[in-house]
Formats: sequence, structure tokens, C-alpha cells
Amino acid sequence: MFQSDLLFERCKEIGLILSDKQLENFSIYYDMLIEKNKVMNLTAITDMEEVIHKHFVDSLLLHKVVCVKDISSIADMGTGAGFPGIPLKIAFPHLNLTLMDSLNKRLMFLNDVIDALKLEDIKTVHGRAEDIGRMIDYREQFDVCVSRAVANLSTLSEYCLPLVKIGGSFISYKSGSIEEELLASCSAIELLGGMEPVVSYLTLPGTTIERSFIKIDKEKMTPKKYPRKAGVPSKEPL
Repeated sequence: MFQSDLLFERCKEIGLILSDKQLENFSIYYDMLIEKNKVMNLTAITDMEEVIHKHFVDSLLLHKVVCVKDISSIADMGTGAGFPGIPLKIAFPHLNLTLMDSLNKRLMFLNDVIDALKLEDIKTVHGRAEDIGRMIDYREQFDVCVSRAVANLSTLSEYCLPLVKIGGSFISYKSGSIEEELLASCSAIELLGGMEPVVSYLTLPGTTIERSFIKIDKEKMTPKKYPRKAGVPSKEPL
């Protein structure tokens, strides 16, 4: 049985109170994730307590970095199995959420989750980050873009900052040492219209796992030539 009490307590520790309905939605999501993971590689983390801590609560730590209640539209770039987007949508139903990923099979799974949880104001977009960033429907349309994807900050900034409105923010979920990565990304962030990053260091409640959140506010429009064509940002970071 899903450990709703554990999730409730951990969320309470970060200042979130989940309703019975929200806890039920997390339980359904967990069951669907584990079942689908038997036939498709969605996550290497399947132990219930680990999923609660490392996926669900970790996704919701954004609440400690920004006031999510004040955010209207949010893009989750490279969402994978739906993190952090789906947990954020469950906890903050007002969000207008767009889940973006390059693998359509993952998005088909997420569409099933969306249907099962009866979530509204949420959609999935299939495509490479470099292509999505050039589409008029998504370019500079979001208050916030988040990403837990594994890539260096320069590359992630080229993927995500084009999606953010002026006055909005790109927030990258990171772990481990990030000082060198921050230094290496300064010129790229400025070039793409971002301000100096602000870093928040947090620990996942109930664990010794450390998390870093890099918040980059956008002050200028991203030049039209960015993002560059598919494959270039990862091979040749700015």
C-alpha cells in the first residue's frame, strides 16, 4: 500500500499540506509508474520510499525556491517520467503546465496519467528542445521553465531560456558540486537574456541528499538564432 502518511509528513516539512485527494493522486501515479516501468525504462528508482523522496518530494522542493502559487504557466523541459511537472501539477492544480520530451513513448504514458488523474490545463509536447524553443506557440510564452534533465547548465540554458517570458525564470534542479558549472555558464546565460544565477542549497527532508536549485531570471529577449540546431547545444555548449 502506498505510504501516504510518509508523503504527507515530508511535504509538511517543506511547508506543503496535501489533501486526501492529492495523496490519492500520488498513489495512482506511483502505481502507474511502477507498472509501466516493467515494460519501459522510465526510472531506475522503484522502491516506494525512494520514489516518494527522490521523485515526488524532490520535485516539490521548488516550493522552497519560488512562490509556486504566484506562477501561472510552467514548462517542464525533458520531463521524462513526469518529474518535476506531474507532482507540481498535483500539488498546485492552478498551474497551466506543458510537459516537453523528445521521446513520444514517455509522453504517451504521461497522457495516460493525465487522464487517470483527470488533470486539467496540462498538455504534452513531443520534440527536441532545440526545435520546441523555436516554435512560436512556446517561445517566450512561460512564466517559468523547470528542468531536472541531466545536462550542463550552458546547454540547459540554451534549451530553456528561449521558452521563458521576460520577467520569468528558468530553474534548474541540480545535485553535487555546481561551482565550476556555474562559472562556465555565465557568458551563455548573459547571451541568452538571463541575469546572474541565484543558487538555493537544500536537503531533501528525511535524507542526507543535497539539492541545488539554480534560478535564472530573464531580463532580455533571447536572440533569434538560439537555440541552435538540434545536437549543437550539447556538443558545443556556449
